[in-house]
Amino acid sequence: MASGGILVINPDSNPEVTAGLGRAVRRFVLPSGPAIACVDLPEGPFGIESAADVEAVVPLLAGRIRSDPADAFVIACYSDPGIEACRRAVAKPVFGIGESAMLTAMTRGRRFGVVAILAAAIPRHLGYIERLGIDRRLAGERALELRVHELADEARTWARLVEVATALRDRDGADVVILGCAGMSRYRQRLEHELGLPVIDPTQAAVGFAFSALCSA
Repeated sequence: MASGGILVINPDSNPEVTAGLGRAVRRFVLPSGPAIACVDLPEGPFGIESAADVEAVVPLLAGRIRSDPADAFVIACYSDPGIEACRRAVAKPVFGIGESAMLTAMTRGRRFGVVAILAAAIPRHLGYIERLGIDRRLAGERALELRVHELADEARTWARLVEVATALRDRDGADVVILGCAGMSRYRQRLEHELGLPVIDPTQAAVGFAFSALCSA
């Protein structure tokens, strides 16, 4: 993309997720603000669903960031794959949507809950939260048990989102909920209304940080 903008990178090859990212960050597109482009990685897996998927996309992400003239980057996968490597690769700001979502959630409530797509991802997320030193602020994390491509099934995804997020609120004591996958963006506003709690879209959170970094530079 052109210099001066924010590049949002979906580390998988699912164009539907990338299109959803574009819709989620549309509100940040202002006449006087930085341009925002959302792209995917054609060489990446169709969804980031395992530790192997996370490891596979790290060199792809670092290479894309090194070669792009954007002034800020967002890694649009909740596991923040390769965040340290990407920050070492360029002297420009790089934001992960997982870290950004959790930092934002802590400004909106006392304890946050996370809706994961698969239970297998939860140990990876918990390790990351511990490394960030914010595990005391976590109320809990529960999984939809849906694959990334299944999130497009609106009726099924919505039913599971309400069930899982309600359990985070009523059983785990969360007073703010994070959507733990970039593919859930379309459900944020509706779920917030349903729960009566703040619901954080992680891509919006990261783009907000990137926008602030560029506009205050």
